[in-house]
Amino acid sequence: MLIPDKPGTPPPAPDQDGAEERSTERADRRGIQSIEVGGALLQALVHNGTPMMLKDLAREAGMPPAKAHPYLVSFGKLGLIEQDAITGRYGLGPFSLQMGLTALHALDPLKAAMPEVANLADDIQLNVAIAVWGNLGPTIIRIEECRRPIHVNMRPGTVMTPLMLTATGRVFAAFLPERITSPLVEEELSRLASGEQPALRMSRRHVDEALAEVRKHGLARALGHPIPGINAFAAPVFDNSGGLALAITAMGPAGTFDTEWKGSTASKVLACAREISGRLGNITGAR
Repeated sequence: MLIPDKPGTPPPAPDQDGAEERSTERADRRGIQSIEVGGALLQALVHNGTPMMLKDLAREAGMPPAKAHPYLVSFGKLGLIEQDAITGRYGLGPFSLQMGLTALHALDPLKAAMPEVANLADDIQLNVAIAVWGNLGPTIIRIEECRRPIHVNMRPGTVMTPLMLTATGRVFAAFLPERITSPLVEEELSRLASGEQPALRMSRRHVDEALAEVRKHGLARALGHPIPGINAFAAPVFDNSGGLALAITAMGPAGTFDTEWKGSTASKVLACAREISGRLGNITGAR
């Protein structure tokens, strides 16, 4: 039986802790609008890449020059921007450089790549591998498997050779300095030329044509090599200096694999690699 409240009984006290927590969450989401507005000026400078006049910078940030100027004065005091005394143009300041260098030194290419690669594997429903250049050549350091079963005889530690017969290897051969890859390529040419499988024999001309194709498309393709029945697209990931940091390779059964250079699979692999490059400080996603 319900017992009615006595007359004059005050209502239950609200959950103060819960109210404070919800208030804090709302404040966290709200942020500080003036910082976000001023940040648009910094973003405009980064996007443009060169010092800008006040009117151009303000227009790029979507605000009148009179509104932009006080932000620039404050940013100048912090060293985030500086104004050229002769041209009057605004550019990023020394503290911006220090912030950028600190962030770059803390970057871990594998850590930056893993969430993007996981999303890619789920999106295209193919296994995606991450490879770096090791002592013996391109070496798989992680494989992100998709939800459907794809049987590929590959695991972390696998070295992707012969270099010129794998999509992963061709990416490294195309975008690493030639002094690093040339000894391995020449050794492979010599070995394959005397091999028992004529289909695998190639000349220096074949190598040059294959690498030119990779550079043209920005990614490499392998059809049935080195694993029969498995196709692959591999794309390069560049760091802030334009050097090749790693490669990502999507692999799947030939019967369901889109092999078109401009197809969905190739486009998404390339877009993923460029996104990771951006996270490493390579704004254009290219060398």
